[in-house]
Amino acid sequence: MPEGVYNCRVCKTCGGCQLAHLSYGDQLLYKREEVSGLLSKFAEVEEIVGMAEPLRYRNKVQVSFGMAGERIIYGNYVASTHEIVEVEDCLLCDEVANGIIALIARLAAKYHISIFDEHSYRGCLRHVLVRSSKLNEYMVVLVTGSFTIPHERELIGELRKAFPMIKTVVQSINNRHTSMVLGERQKVLFGRGYIYDELCGLVFKLSAVSFYQVNKSQTEVLYNKALEFAGLRGDETVVDAYCGIGTISLCLAKRAKQVIGVELNRQAIADAVKNMHLNEVENAAFVSDDAGRFMSKMARERCHVDVVVMDPPRSGADKKFMDSVIRLRPEKIVYVSCNPVTLAANLAYFSRYYRVERICPVDMFPYTKHVETVVLMSRVNTLDK
Repeated sequence: MPEGVYNCRVCKTCGGCQLAHLSYGDQLLYKREEVSGLLSKFAEVEEIVGMAEPLRYRNKVQVSFGMAGERIIYGNYVASTHEIVEVEDCLLCDEVANGIIALIARLAAKYHISIFDEHSYRGCLRHVLVRSSKLNEYMVVLVTGSFTIPHERELIGELRKAFPMIKTVVQSINNRHTSMVLGERQKVLFGRGYIYDELCGLVFKLSAVSFYQVNKSQTEVLYNKALEFAGLRGDETVVDAYCGIGTISLCLAKRAKQVIGVELNRQAIADAVKNMHLNEVENAAFVSDDAGRFMSKMARERCHVDVVVMDPPRSGADKKFMDSVIRLRPEKIVYVSCNPVTLAANLAYFSRYYRVERICPVDMFPYTKHVETVVLMSRVNTLDK
């Protein structure tokens, strides 16, 4: 891709690619300067790690369906509205996934499958989500406002014939007034209900509801940076807070004595346990609990922890959580952040007890304003007094 060329006709109205007007080199400069402006008071910010090929990186694509007169349309909502901008071929998304969605739109017209109306809350097809993996496995999730899909068998048959890499088709029923895409009930229409992906030499089982990083190549870069910062020798006990389905935990387990993953979401913990068994990892354990509460209990019981790895949501960690980390007294904290603003506030809180050693931004989402940052903190003597 020539520097500065981005041939998307809807990027200005879609709003998904906020940095489409910049060359990729300038995007990296913009993101590093943003992180430096917020975090350089703690330590020098290293060069941002970018991508060699910054397009077609998303392994999860989701679109909303609607009607324009008698014509079925699909795409993304304009920010803060439910107005759909038609996006037939998003340049950030997997090409096969884009093709699958386009075929679903044609088949919906062919078989007269109604489109969900957000005013009357009637109709069938509401959203479509497609997951892909490095193993060339695809999952299609049909989000519907109705409990049945007309001509379901014919629809799935034509999808599989055109795209034999589709390993499973799932229906997610969502007829509620909500901004959430997936409903609470998932029904497997074809296949096993999940796909496999490979990450850092491990295999992960992904369902429709699994939280999983969307960038195929940069996730490994991000996790390897976290492992580098942790500097594990093989005799450490590590707590992975906000562990999700266990991706970072199982990567850490290859280098640590013991890893304990903590996550409030019970379904995520169930997936983490399955992934642990799938990879025959014996030195990891997963707990469904509030991470702050769990670590406070560990501190009261005088449990020894060498490293805490934390990957909180965009809102960052709250005071209760950070206090629990401080009481637990790990030698190192590795903080993986998706929001440098809340990261700066959290580092300021930790700074009385922990010194920031390294800061490295990683570009997980080219052409958007989002940036991930990995930070290494080490304990200072204040805690020993």
